[in-house]
Amino acid sequence: MGYPIGSAGTPWGEAERALWRSRQVRRRSYADDVLARVDRLRESFEVVEHGAIGEAPGRHPLVALRSRDWDDARPAALVTGGVHGYETSGVLGALRFAEREAAAYVGRANLLIAPCVSPWAWEHVQRWNADAVDPNRSFRTDSPAPESAALMRLVAPIADRVLVHVDLHETTDSDETEFRPALAARDGKPFEPGTIPDGFYVVGDAANPELEFQRAIIEAVGQVTHIAPADADGRIIGSPVVAPGVILYPFRELGLCAGLTRARYTTTTEVYPDSPRVTPEQCVEAQVAAVRAALDFALIHR
Repeated sequence: MGYPIGSAGTPWGEAERALWRSRQVRRRSYADDVLARVDRLRESFEVVEHGAIGEAPGRHPLVALRSRDWDDARPAALVTGGVHGYETSGVLGALRFAEREAAAYVGRANLLIAPCVSPWAWEHVQRWNADAVDPNRSFRTDSPAPESAALMRLVAPIADRVLVHVDLHETTDSDETEFRPALAARDGKPFEPGTIPDGFYVVGDAANPELEFQRAIIEAVGQVTHIAPADADGRIIGSPVVAPGVILYPFRELGLCAGLTRARYTTTTEVYPDSPRVTPEQCVEAQVAAVRAALDFALIHR
């Protein structure tokens, strides 16, 4: 059975996008889940509002946490979550890192943490934004996603000084049951079924893999949860495994968030929350462990 919106082989127009949007249900609160926790961090961080999504009364301010002791002589570390709003542990992991771990980097690194890049998608548990655009394919000039464009503007002044960027994501069963079928329908292409890996993995930049950096993250997260094995063809989600739990994508070519700076050390984490072997708490802890390992490695090897 095909996707319930659109006609096979025909890309969506405005009518199909509007119909898709009308079927989305608000399931959680960005104000309660994200903004309230950000507000409680004001003593530790400067809270930067760098844009807004939507119109009143559903307007969502875009916020980031910036080190209060920012010093341009220090390296900068960027942490992003919620580029895909349905990927819960990315948002919660970024917030938990800010709450519990960030103090250890005072005086060592400048931190910029954008915990929820796509607020509408967070509330609607969606991959796309309200215009059926994937923010994580939109980090490019003339971005079609205002969420992505706002983050690019925020980061642009420090893009040359970012040493490490960790972008927190999940791979879920709903990728295969909802989001990939929706993508195929939206673009007028046939849906080609795939497989969902059971476990944590990371995606490095094909143009700058830094495999020892990726391995350090995998080793740290392996203390929290299991690492995704390669499939029978030596791949994870269709990409060759270049080290245990590591695959590579061309970040900038694909318009991915992890490619928005010129950082030496970049990675996209992928937690699998639907595994019977993990709990939601482990998923959040895995994200925190990944950020901590990434920053520690980068600061030692810069």
